[in-house]
Amino acid sequence: MKQVKGYIERKTMLYVTGVEYGDYTMNHVLGCAHGCKFPCYAYLQKKRFGQVGCYEDWIEPYLVSNTLELLDKEIPKLKDKIKSVHLCFTTDPFMYGYDEISKMSIKAIQKLNTAGIKCTVLTKGILPEELMKLSSDNEYGITLISLNEEFRKEYEPNSVPFDERIQALRTLHEFGCKTWVSIEPYPTPNFIDQNINDILEAVSFCDKIIFGRIHYNKKASEYKRHKEFFNKTANVVVDFCEKHNIAYHIKNGTIN
Repeated sequence: MKQVKGYIERKTMLYVTGVEYGDYTMNHVLGCAHGCKFPCYAYLQKKRFGQVGCYEDWIEPYLVSNTLELLDKEIPKLKDKIKSVHLCFTTDPFMYGYDEISKMSIKAIQKLNTAGIKCTVLTKGILPEELMKLSSDNEYGITLISLNEEFRKEYEPNSVPFDERIQALRTLHEFGCKTWVSIEPYPTPNFIDQNINDILEAVSFCDKIIFGRIHYNKKASEYKRHKEFFNKTANVVVDFCEKHNIAYHIKNGTIN
Protein backbone atom coordinates (compact mmCIF):
# COMPACT_ATOMS: atom_id res chain seq x y z
CA MET A 1 0.00 0.00 0.00
CA LYS A 2 1.12 3.54 -0.74
CA GLN A 3 1.49 6.21 1.92
CA VAL A 4 0.15 9.74 1.71
CA LYS A 5 2.79 12.47 1.55
CA GLY A 6 1.52 14.01 4.79
CA TYR A 7 -1.45 15.52 6.60
CA ILE A 8 -3.15 18.90 6.55
CA GLU A 9 -6.06 20.44 8.43
CA ARG A 10 -8.93 22.48 7.05
CA LYS A 11 -11.45 24.85 8.55
CA THR A 12 -14.46 23.53 6.62
CA MET A 13 -15.37 20.36 4.76
CA LEU A 14 -18.88 20.49 3.25
CA TYR A 15 -19.70 23.13 0.66
CA VAL A 16 -22.17 23.82 -2.14
CA THR A 17 -21.01 22.86 -5.63
CA GLY A 18 -21.85 24.62 -8.88
CA VAL A 19 -21.80 21.43 -10.95
CA GLU A 20 -25.23 20.89 -12.50
CA TYR A 21 -25.72 17.33 -11.25
CA GLY A 22 -24.26 18.03 -7.80
CA ASP A 23 -25.49 19.53 -4.55
CA TYR A 24 -22.97 19.55 -1.71
CA THR A 25 -19.50 18.08 -1.92
CA MET A 26 -16.45 17.31 0.21
CA ASN A 27 -12.78 17.03 -0.73
CA HIS A 28 -10.82 15.46 2.11
CA VAL A 29 -7.58 15.06 0.16
CA LEU A 30 -5.26 17.62 -1.44
CA GLY A 31 -3.85 16.24 -4.68
CA CYS A 32 -4.48 13.08 -6.67
CA ALA A 33 -1.97 10.33 -7.40
CA HIS A 34 -3.79 9.26 -10.56
CA GLY A 35 -2.05 12.13 -12.34
CA CYS A 36 -4.47 12.64 -15.25
CA LYS A 37 -3.07 14.67 -18.13
CA PHE A 38 -6.14 15.91 -20.08
CA PRO A 39 -5.25 18.30 -18.29
CA CYS A 40 -6.90 17.86 -14.89
CA TYR A 41 -9.15 20.81 -14.02
CA ALA A 42 -8.66 20.27 -10.29
CA TYR A 43 -4.88 20.42 -10.67
CA LEU A 44 -5.08 23.61 -12.75
CA GLN A 45 -7.33 25.19 -10.14
CA LYS A 46 -5.15 24.27 -7.17
CA LYS A 47 -2.01 25.41 -8.98
CA ARG A 48 -3.63 28.73 -9.92
CA PHE A 49 -4.46 29.48 -6.29
CA GLY A 50 -1.06 28.40 -5.03
CA GLN A 51 -2.17 25.30 -3.16
CA VAL A 52 0.21 23.08 -5.14
CA GLY A 53 3.40 24.12 -6.87
CA CYS A 54 3.70 21.66 -9.75
CA TYR A 55 2.45 18.37 -11.19
CA GLU A 56 4.93 16.37 -9.09
CA ASP A 57 3.47 17.95 -5.93
CA TRP A 58 -0.08 17.25 -7.09
CA ILE A 59 0.42 13.49 -7.50
CA GLU A 60 1.67 13.09 -3.92
CA PRO A 61 -1.59 13.50 -1.95
CA TYR A 62 -2.12 14.95 1.51
CA LEU A 63 -4.96 13.65 3.67
CA VAL A 64 -7.08 16.10 5.66
CA SER A 65 -6.58 14.74 9.17
CA ASN A 66 -9.55 16.53 10.78
CA THR A 67 -12.09 15.37 8.18
CA LEU A 68 -14.31 13.45 10.60
CA GLU A 69 -14.18 16.17 13.27
CA LEU A 70 -15.32 18.75 10.70
CA LEU A 71 -18.19 16.52 9.62
CA ASP A 72 -19.31 16.13 13.23
CA LYS A 73 -19.56 19.92 13.46
CA GLU A 74 -21.06 20.63 10.05
CA ILE A 75 -23.57 17.83 9.56
CA PRO A 76 -25.99 19.01 12.31
CA LYS A 77 -25.95 22.55 10.86
CA LEU A 78 -26.41 21.58 7.21
CA LYS A 79 -28.28 18.27 7.09
CA ASP A 80 -31.67 19.89 6.48
CA LYS A 81 -30.26 21.76 3.47
CA ILE A 82 -28.33 18.91 1.86
CA LYS A 83 -29.88 16.63 -0.76
CA SER A 84 -26.67 14.67 -1.30
CA VAL A 85 -22.91 14.93 -0.81
CA HIS A 86 -20.55 14.08 -3.66
CA LEU A 87 -17.13 12.48 -3.12
CA CYS A 88 -15.21 14.15 -4.72
CA PHE A 89 -14.81 16.96 -7.29
CA THR A 90 -11.13 17.86 -6.79
CA THR A 91 -9.66 14.53 -5.74
CA ASP A 92 -10.45 10.80 -5.73
CA PRO A 93 -12.03 9.14 -2.66
CA PHE A 94 -10.71 5.68 -3.58
CA MET A 95 -7.30 6.59 -4.92
CA TYR A 96 -5.52 3.54 -6.29
CA GLY A 97 -3.27 1.94 -3.66
CA TYR A 98 -4.01 4.44 -0.86
CA ASP A 99 -5.79 2.37 1.76
CA GLU A 100 -5.74 5.20 4.32
CA ILE A 101 -7.66 7.49 1.96
CA SER A 102 -10.21 4.76 1.19
CA LYS A 103 -10.81 4.10 4.88
CA MET A 104 -11.34 7.80 5.56
CA SER A 105 -13.79 7.99 2.65
CA ILE A 106 -15.85 5.09 3.99
CA LYS A 107 -15.94 6.59 7.49
CA ALA A 108 -17.08 9.91 6.06
CA ILE A 109 -19.85 8.25 4.05
CA GLN A 110 -20.95 6.33 7.15
CA LYS A 111 -21.26 9.59 9.13
CA LEU A 112 -23.27 11.24 6.39
CA ASN A 113 -25.54 8.22 5.95
CA THR A 114 -26.15 8.00 9.71
CA ALA A 115 -27.48 11.56 9.52
CA GLY A 116 -29.81 10.55 6.69
CA ILE A 117 -27.68 12.13 3.97
CA LYS A 118 -27.25 10.35 0.66
CA CYS A 119 -23.78 10.20 -0.91
CA THR A 120 -22.65 9.94 -4.53
CA VAL A 121 -19.19 8.64 -5.33
CA LEU A 122 -16.99 8.87 -8.42
CA THR A 123 -13.60 7.20 -8.79
CA LYS A 124 -10.88 6.07 -11.17
CA GLY A 125 -9.86 3.61 -8.48
CA ILE A 126 -11.58 0.43 -7.30
CA LEU A 127 -14.91 0.75 -5.52
CA PRO A 128 -14.53 -1.36 -2.35
CA GLU A 129 -17.07 -4.03 -1.47
CA GLU A 130 -17.51 -2.42 1.96
CA LEU A 131 -19.79 0.08 0.23
CA MET A 132 -22.42 -2.66 -0.01
CA LYS A 133 -23.01 -2.31 3.73
CA LEU A 134 -23.85 1.39 3.55
CA SER A 135 -27.08 3.20 2.67
CA SER A 136 -29.03 1.84 -0.28
CA ASP A 137 -29.66 5.45 -1.34
CA ASN A 138 -25.99 5.99 -2.17
CA GLU A 139 -24.86 6.04 -5.80
CA TYR A 140 -21.46 4.65 -6.81
CA GLY A 141 -19.76 5.59 -10.05
CA ILE A 142 -16.62 5.20 -12.12
CA THR A 143 -15.08 7.40 -14.80
CA LEU A 144 -14.68 5.51 -18.07
CA ILE A 145 -13.72 7.32 -21.28
CA SER A 146 -12.09 4.46 -23.16
CA LEU A 147 -11.36 0.74 -23.05
CA ASN A 148 -7.88 1.15 -24.51
CA GLU A 149 -5.16 0.55 -21.93
CA GLU A 150 -2.45 2.34 -23.91
CA PHE A 151 -4.62 5.46 -23.88
CA ARG A 152 -5.17 5.11 -20.12
CA LYS A 153 -1.45 4.76 -19.45
CA GLU A 154 -0.80 7.98 -21.36
CA TYR A 155 -3.61 10.15 -19.99
CA GLU A 156 -4.55 8.52 -16.65
CA PRO A 157 -1.12 7.04 -15.85
CA ASN A 158 -1.59 5.95 -12.24
CA SER A 159 -5.27 5.05 -12.28
CA VAL A 160 -6.87 1.59 -12.16
CA PRO A 161 -7.07 -0.39 -15.41
CA PHE A 162 -10.43 0.05 -17.08
CA ASP A 163 -11.56 -3.56 -16.81
CA GLU A 164 -10.90 -3.60 -13.05
CA ARG A 165 -12.99 -0.45 -12.59
CA ILE A 166 -15.86 -2.00 -14.52
CA GLN A 167 -15.70 -5.26 -12.57
CA ALA A 168 -15.80 -3.47 -9.20
CA LEU A 169 -18.79 -1.45 -10.37
CA ARG A 170 -20.53 -4.57 -11.65
CA THR A 171 -19.99 -6.31 -8.30
CA LEU A 172 -21.76 -3.48 -6.46
CA HIS A 173 -24.53 -3.41 -9.05
CA GLU A 174 -25.16 -7.14 -8.75
CA PHE A 175 -25.41 -6.71 -4.99
CA GLY A 176 -28.20 -4.17 -5.54
CA CYS A 177 -26.33 -0.88 -5.23
CA LYS A 178 -27.16 2.07 -7.47
CA THR A 179 -24.39 2.49 -10.03
CA TRP A 180 -23.43 5.07 -12.62
CA VAL A 181 -20.70 5.89 -15.12
CA SER A 182 -19.16 9.23 -16.07
CA ILE A 183 -17.96 9.24 -19.69
CA GLU A 184 -16.09 12.53 -19.32
CA PRO A 185 -13.83 14.07 -20.56
CA TYR A 186 -14.57 12.15 -23.75
CA PRO A 187 -11.70 12.53 -26.26
CA THR A 188 -11.95 13.55 -29.91
CA PRO A 189 -10.70 11.11 -32.60
CA ASN A 190 -7.34 12.89 -32.90
CA PHE A 191 -6.61 11.58 -29.37
CA ILE A 192 -7.87 8.07 -30.02
CA ASP A 193 -10.02 6.46 -32.69
CA GLN A 194 -12.64 4.45 -30.84
CA ASN A 195 -16.32 3.53 -30.93
CA ILE A 196 -18.48 4.95 -28.13
CA ASN A 197 -20.78 1.93 -28.47
CA ASP A 198 -18.05 -0.36 -27.17
CA ILE A 199 -17.87 1.65 -23.95
CA LEU A 200 -21.64 1.82 -23.63
CA GLU A 201 -21.99 -1.93 -24.07
CA ALA A 202 -19.34 -2.54 -21.40
CA VAL A 203 -21.38 -0.61 -18.81
CA SER A 204 -24.89 -1.40 -20.05
CA PHE A 205 -25.71 -2.90 -16.63
CA CYS A 206 -25.42 0.43 -14.80
CA ASP A 207 -28.33 2.66 -13.73
CA LYS A 208 -27.12 6.00 -15.10
CA ILE A 209 -24.64 7.43 -17.60
CA ILE A 210 -23.25 10.97 -17.69
CA PHE A 211 -21.57 12.13 -20.88
CA GLY A 212 -19.37 15.19 -21.38
CA ARG A 213 -16.80 16.54 -23.82
CA ILE A 214 -13.13 17.17 -23.16
CA HIS A 215 -12.26 20.73 -22.06
CA TYR A 216 -9.14 22.83 -21.47
CA ASN A 217 -7.27 21.07 -24.24
CA LYS A 218 -6.02 22.76 -27.42
CA LYS A 219 -5.74 19.46 -29.27
CA ALA A 220 -9.49 18.82 -28.91
CA SER A 221 -10.43 22.25 -30.29
CA GLU A 222 -8.01 21.72 -33.18
CA TYR A 223 -10.09 18.77 -34.35
CA LYS A 224 -12.00 20.57 -37.12
CA ARG A 225 -15.29 18.75 -36.67
CA HIS A 226 -15.28 18.65 -32.87
CA LYS A 227 -18.73 20.26 -32.52
CA GLU A 228 -20.26 17.86 -34.99
CA PHE A 229 -18.43 14.97 -33.32
CA PHE A 230 -19.77 15.71 -29.84
CA ASN A 231 -23.29 16.35 -31.11
CA LYS A 232 -23.30 12.99 -32.89
CA THR A 233 -21.68 11.10 -30.00
CA ALA A 234 -24.06 12.59 -27.42
CA ASN A 235 -26.99 11.49 -29.55
CA VAL A 236 -25.58 7.96 -29.66
CA VAL A 237 -25.41 7.99 -25.84
CA VAL A 238 -28.99 9.24 -25.54
CA ASP A 239 -30.31 6.64 -28.01
CA PHE A 240 -28.43 3.84 -26.25
CA CYS A 241 -29.67 4.83 -22.80
CA GLU A 242 -33.27 5.17 -23.93
CA LYS A 243 -33.12 1.78 -25.66
CA HIS A 244 -31.68 0.11 -22.53
CA ASN A 245 -33.79 2.05 -20.01
CA ILE A 246 -30.73 3.72 -18.48
CA ALA A 247 -31.01 7.20 -16.95
CA TYR A 248 -28.67 9.75 -18.56
CA HIS A 249 -27.37 13.29 -18.35
CA ILE A 250 -25.52 15.20 -21.06
CA LYS A 251 -23.19 17.77 -19.49
CA ASN A 252 -23.76 21.45 -20.25
CA GLY A 253 -21.70 22.63 -23.21
CA THR A 254 -21.33 19.19 -24.76
CA ILE A 255 -23.99 19.68 -27.46
CA ASN A 256 -23.84 22.73 -29.74
